[in-house]
Amino acid sequence: MILHSKILGEGTPLLILHGYFGMGDNWKSLANLFSKDYEVHLIDQRNHGRSFHTDDFDYELLVEDLYNYIQHFNLDKVCLLGHSMGGKVAMLFAVTYPDFVSKLIVADISPRYYKPHHQPILAALNAVNFEIQNTRKEVEDVLKIYIQDTGILQFMLKNVHRKTKDQLGFRFNLHSLTENNDEVGAALPSFTHFEGETLFLKGEKSDYITENEVGLIEAHFPNSKIVTVKNAGHWLHAENPKQFYSEVVSFLS
Repeated sequence: MILHSKILGEGTPLLILHGYFGMGDNWKSLANLFSKDYEVHLIDQRNHGRSFHTDDFDYELLVEDLYNYIQHFNLDKVCLLGHSMGGKVAMLFAVTYPDFVSKLIVADISPRYYKPHHQPILAALNAVNFEIQNTRKEVEDVLKIYIQDTGILQFMLKNVHRKTKDQLGFRFNLHSLTENNDEVGAALPSFTHFEGETLFLKGEKSDYITENEVGLIEAHFPNSKIVTVKNAGHWLHAENPKQFYSEVVSFLS
């Protein structure tokens, strides 16, 4: 099974990996800019977007999915950009298959372990009953009970689509993501490293990458640098797309 993707532009392949509950389409605006100079692959990862659904979900599987995707499209040296969960996949792929990666960009995530913290969102999503809630407004009303942050609420609603003429559904595999939620915070395995050029972008208002992680990042990625994206939290690519784009292009070129 090959991951679903949208491919834009020509040139060196730039593969973009979204975060938890996301999909490649979330990156469309930036991808249009990147596609002026790169062949951009907006990838939907397993159990997300339009890619296949399975009960199994962990980083080793996501890395093998990406490896199969690269083989399927006969790609050689790729630039890899991953945000949050996608950044974890990108890091593990780079240390597992370093020969396939020319440059690595990790957006607002570090190699460390993160405690599960998506329970309120999962509770909100599991409270939706599409047998009863049959309009986007009705779904939104249920989610609003649990999710007060407007940005997160709208992000989740992007996953609502019409499965059939009469029924809505989520694009992601909610059952698998709920069952395997503990997997999302997993640390990069000890004593793994990638020698290639690596850029870590951290949101100025985010606590996903702190001073405590600098040594760990350098141990795994000795040829790396960390750059702060101003006036942005964890969704740094959406909150300050101008600086995000500028930093990525500068690094890649």
